[in-house]
Amino acid sequence: MSLLINEIFYSIQGESSFAGYPCVFIRLTGCNLRCSYCDTRYAFDAGHESTIRSIIDRVSSFKCRLVEITGGEPLFQGKTPALIKQLLDLGYNVLLETNGSMDVGKTDNRCIRIMDIKCPSSGEAEQNDLANIGKLTFKDEIKFVIGDRDDFLYARKMLRMINKGSHVAQISFSPVSGQLLPSTLASWMLKDGIKARLNLQIHKIIWPSDKQGV
Repeated sequence: MSLLINEIFYSIQGESSFAGYPCVFIRLTGCNLRCSYCDTRYAFDAGHESTIRSIIDRVSSFKCRLVEITGGEPLFQGKTPALIKQLLDLGYNVLLETNGSMDVGKTDNRCIRIMDIKCPSSGEAEQNDLANIGKLTFKDEIKFVIGDRDDFLYARKMLRMINKGSHVAQISFSPVSGQLLPSTLASWMLKDGIKARLNLQIHKIIWPSDKQGV
């Protein structure tokens, strides 16, 4: 059983409620969306085939129990749920970063799903599968990547809907790097009393010259 892998690396978790923790990243090749602000375009098609066994062997070499499966879009590959399950069975704490357009219900509920809801400036908001919101659990997280005022108003409206029907652990608002100042987003959130976390990509603060999205 194999997957197409773009890269496996050890770094600092840059986003979500796990920001700041050492983490092993498994970046899978392929994505069904083309967001305007994407910082991992190199993962659209570049990669090599690896068996789940060899992936797990590589992960184990880092001696770290926190693993994130990212992309691209991890659920674009049908064998991703099997990789998640095997890692969980081995005692790893597994995060799945997903763009919200594919069925998150296919993954093991022990996994912590960090799901985007795409805002208008991404160019992919029509691809949101809002049925996924009801499939998330108290461990999971939702992220809005916000590039302008229209995105913020969209996220604010969606937040009201989420708060009525979901029990996710964390909701984050993240400014598009280089497009929206964190201070601007923070001021909007404070003025409107937004009950969400301001999420900054700390890996881009630590390594600002890195061309790849950690």
